[in-house]
Order: sequence, then structure tokens, then C-alpha cells
Amino acid sequence: MLAHAGTRVKETRRGPSSGGSGNNGWVLVPIEDAADPRLADYFELTDVAARQRREGGEFFIAEGPVAIERLLESDHAVRSVLVSLAKYERLAPLLDGLAQPVYIAATDVLKAIVGFDIHRGAVASADRRQLPTLDVLVRTARRIAVLEGLNDPENLGAIARSARAFGIDALVLDPTCIDPYYRRTVRVSMGEILFLPVARAANWRAGLETIRDAGFEVWALTPRRDAIDLWSLPIPGRLALLFGAEGPGLSREALDAASAEVRIPIASDVDSLNVAAAAAVAFAAIAREPQSGSVRTLGS
Repeated sequence: MLAHAGTRVKETRRGPSSGGSGNNGWVLVPIEDAADPRLADYFELTDVAARQRREGGEFFIAEGPVAIERLLESDHAVRSVLVSLAKYERLAPLLDGLAQPVYIAATDVLKAIVGFDIHRGAVASADRRQLPTLDVLVRTARRIAVLEGLNDPENLGAIARSARAFGIDALVLDPTCIDPYYRRTVRVSMGEILFLPVARAANWRAGLETIRDAGFEVWALTPRRDAIDLWSLPIPGRLALLFGAEGPGLSREALDAASAEVRIPIASDVDSLNVAAAAAVAFAAIAREPQSGSVRTLGS
């Protein structure tokens, strides 16, 4: 059994709820062996290749109390949760009705399980959902962020968080973008990417054509001084913002597919903005009133 601040935890099984719908799933499962096979979802969290083999497109990991709280509020199916006792006490109100196992481990055991000193003290595993196809996504979305070559999980996570904050309807990824459900991406997004439809264009040229054929204007964000000032443009009814990776920026193919090349005006002695910062500014800019004159509020 685990002891923390005078509290002892023993394996506990939940009985029937007061509503009469019985559930015999485990609620609390103390863990003292870091090699316990029940924890295989959480092994080698810092080894990218090992994680690809383990997850195999089947599940993903959410790290930290905030991301886990958002996971539990989403419609993703949770597989299990692994926490320190201190973090369990914070998450208990949300975990109380969970049918899946909640594993509790001492801090040193938790570190040995995941492979690093996990200061946030909590991780969860959840089943991956099949991503929507681009054809389906563009039928209903009005504001989308289209990402080319983004391989930094923190940039993608920050973009997803800003997208949710400013009413972007969905993300579209090119074939080379990083996994949208990579652990660090989910963490940096504060779990918001779990509420955002994400499609991956298997064929980039065809994907860009699909977006334009669906009636979207496509604005390619670029630091070039001769590009159109973002703030000077009226906001169309359907708009796709196109962002490239740090360093190389957008490919010629992507630029050629754009309706316009636009820039965020910045100080003349500053080269450019980080892509996540640029995305946040652009998302805020297009949350303005559309060209039609009807006010568009976030979430409308």
C-alpha cells in the first residue's frame, strides 16, 4: 500500500452507484512495481520511436492535471489514469465516476514508469478516434488553419490552443506534420486539441485544391514586406489560413495555391514571428466582423 501525508491507499472496487447502474471496475489501484504490465501504455514516454511502436495509432497520452481534466470532459474514451496521490486528490471529483482503472503510484515509482521526473504528477491514456476526412471537414467549417511541415509539438499545441480560443473551426495538416495527439502537443494545447477537428491531407496538392473548391479563400501567412497587410483585408465568409514551419516557411506549391499572401505588420528590424505567435495574432484578426457586415462572435 502507498502512504502519503498519513493517508494509506489500498486497492478499492466501486460497487453499484446510487442510480442503480452497477459497475465493478476498479477505482483505485496502488502501484509499487514500475514494471507492472498493466502500465504498458505509459512506458518510455520520452522515446519517440518507442512511443510510435507502443501506441501504433491506437491510443494517445494526456499529461498534467489540466490536460487530463479536458480529456475527461471530452468524448474521447479513456483507457486508464496514472497519478501521484497528491494529484489524485486534485482530480478525484472528476475521476470518481470513471469506470476505467485509476493507478496511484509514489513519485519515485511514477518517474521509473514513465522515464522522466514528471512534475505534473499525472498522465492518462485514451483511445484515438479516426480523424475526419478533409472532404467531410470542409463541408461545415468556416474558419480553418492549414499547417504545412510543422514538426514541433509545442508549436502545434500552442496553435491548437489559440485556435480554440479564437473560434477556429478545425485544423488541416499536410502529410509531414507531426502527430496531433503527440503527448507534448496535447499538454501544450492544455487539452484543447481534443475538442478541435483535425484532418490530414494525404495528398498535399489535392488537399489544397479541395479547400479552395469548397469555397474557402486561402491566405498564406508570410513575413515578406510586399505581402498584403492582414489588418487591411475584409474577412470573407469562408477562410483558410495557411502556415509553414519555422525556418523554411511555406513551400512554393502552398504559396501558389493561396488566394493571397498576407503578412502581420511588425517592427522593421524584427525578422518574423514564431509560427505559433503568428497564428494567434492571425486568429484574433479574423475574429473581426466579416465583410458582409454581420457581426461574427466566437462560437457562432
